[in-house]
Amino acid sequence: MRWMHAAGRGLLVMAVVLTGYVASGARADEGRGTGRGPLTLATAGDLTGYLGPLLDGWNRTHPGEKVTLVELPDSADETHAQMTTDLRGGDRSRFDVLNIDVSWTSEFAAAGWIRPLPRDRFPLRTFLDPVTDTATYDGQLYAVPYVTNAGLLLYRKDVLAKEGVPPPRTWAELERDAKTIAPKYGLDGYAGQFLPYEGLTVNAAEAVYSAGGTILGDEGTRVTVNSDAAREGIGFLARGVREGWIPQRALMYKEEESKQAFQDGRLLFLRNWPYAYVAASAKGSEVAGKVGAVPLPGPDGPGRSVLGGSNLAVNTHARHPDSAARLIAYLTGERVQRQVLTRGALPPVRASIYDDPELIRRFPYLPTLRAAVETASPRPKSPHYDQVSLVVQAVVHDALTGHQTPESAVRRLARELAAISQR
Repeated sequence: MRWMHAAGRGLLVMAVVLTGYVASGARADEGRGTGRGPLTLATAGDLTGYLGPLLDGWNRTHPGEKVTLVELPDSADETHAQMTTDLRGGDRSRFDVLNIDVSWTSEFAAAGWIRPLPRDRFPLRTFLDPVTDTATYDGQLYAVPYVTNAGLLLYRKDVLAKEGVPPPRTWAELERDAKTIAPKYGLDGYAGQFLPYEGLTVNAAEAVYSAGGTILGDEGTRVTVNSDAAREGIGFLARGVREGWIPQRALMYKEEESKQAFQDGRLLFLRNWPYAYVAASAKGSEVAGKVGAVPLPGPDGPGRSVLGGSNLAVNTHARHPDSAARLIAYLTGERVQRQVLTRGALPPVRASIYDDPELIRRFPYLPTLRAAVETASPRPKSPHYDQVSLVVQAVVHDALTGHQTPESAVRRLARELAAISQR
């Protein structure tokens, strides 16, 4: 489920009967049943294979509420297209529970496709602080966080050790090392995900956020991107491509391609999700034992990541909303959340897991990841997020390829986002 890393990846009991929750959706359930019963759960393709065993555990102990997994493509754009097409079918929808990218919550809520959820029915206080914000729209909870994520800077610790330099904390240090150290070892300097797709929206937002800027405000109704911070952030990336310490080939990188370049020993620095650390550190990797991870740099110190991951939502027309809520509570419980990390190498939302000494020994990046998540920000919230993302991708890619200056790109972004926000 590659999209769950740009956004992160993954899936979805409470032993409490959620009577109020059921009642709130009773009208939508007319003709489809209420309360408890079988479910379908839609998610992007499970590339790790960890999801089946988690749902098998539920199905063994809940024979009357068995879950059928529907795997959609692992591409974010294709998964989004198939989900929205199905949801537009109203009570003919096939899906009961939806494992959605965190950036889709506002869009799905504004369209009326997913139900509002009662906050007191889920263990929100046990989650890492920022993650619940990704599951809200207009002050209301519309989903429950399941997997979180934050971008990290992976680096070749063997190379930096030979040079006697620490990992970069600022953009200036990253730029210097990418320019001067990488060529000495036959490496490319720095890469992220710069193909025009959702990953580029994430990389661009992180650059803007790290410089102290924002893109949208007030649930997408106010455009805030026309700022010095946005010009600085997009200018930093554009300068890297122009000067060559971001290689031209990185303009074709998504998560997997950039991970493979680092894993094959071709990059000094890589911005990616934590799963790339796990893959690069595994047996058979060219850089196993040589990988470090730190928070993303910013202009004057540590920068700011975009929150990735996925949220679990309930279709407005779910056949058995009580079972849907129970399943979500099961999949966000501590025992299953540990398996999300240990079997799926995905960052859980439960804060206590990040303090477990045994897990930190197995996953040394956990303290760094927790710090990154706790200072991260959501992608721009908007009921038209898919259009917002397409505009950001197109405009920023033009800046990276030199077709527009960062200054003109930011002005164009402001104009085009304003047109979307007025719809």
